[in-house]
Amino acid sequence: MQRKKPIGIFDSGVGGLSVGRSIRRTLTKEDLVYFADSGFSPYGIKSKNIIKERSEYIVSFLIDKGCKAIVVACNTATVNSIRDLRSKFSIPIIGVEPGIRPAALQSKTGAIGVLATEQTLESDSFMLLKSKYSKKVSIATVACPEFVSLVESLNHNTEQAIEVSEKYIRPLLSEGCDQIILGCTHFSFLRSSIDKVVRSKANIIDTAAPVATELHRRLHELDQLNPGNFTGKADFWTSGDPVKNMETMSVLWGHEINVSKDRP
Repeated sequence: MQRKKPIGIFDSGVGGLSVGRSIRRTLTKEDLVYFADSGFSPYGIKSKNIIKERSEYIVSFLIDKGCKAIVVACNTATVNSIRDLRSKFSIPIIGVEPGIRPAALQSKTGAIGVLATEQTLESDSFMLLKSKYSKKVSIATVACPEFVSLVESLNHNTEQAIEVSEKYIRPLLSEGCDQIILGCTHFSFLRSSIDKVVRSKANIIDTAAPVATELHRRLHELDQLNPGNFTGKADFWTSGDPVKNMETMSVLWGHEINVSKDRP
């Protein structure tokens, strides 16, 4: 039965678990299949072609697992591949994009900041989105490669994380940015460290919850919400080391999980 099929979620690594947790809270009955492409992480320094190839491979993998919808829980993969994915696959594919629109609407200083990967900031999709709102607000961007490695190594709640956050965010605050967008799903796990730097000087915009809301809307519209009465299960896969990923993903997911390798 189509409605009882799982939802596929993927990211270059473990950052998309922030979106996965939001989906779990919003759609409690749904089964989930999460794919961490840790064997090819980070996406932020990869070419557009490699990202597109990996995204297409993973979507095919998740469809083979019976998924009824796919969430691209990676900003870099979204901006570089989602148009191609939607043209090649017929199931609903939901992506994540930097929240420039809500930031622009909410800004009182007329200046907003975007924290993201280098690949996201250089993508045609982001450039188009930025140009659309650059007449309304000043948009400052900062590439944050160290943020991804801090999360992947579980050092996101350390003094080091606060120091790195200070380095990336202080220039945005100096420019008067009153809205700071977390333009990578990894960055959600750094929220505590980021808050210590930002304090009350700016509003933080995270896209995890809106993605879950949009997924719920799409499945409801298609009459594909799971009608079951039980909390859905979650399966986890990786292209990297499953033992190493299991430790990291268990901490970020909130309890111990098992992780399988896609190609034993």
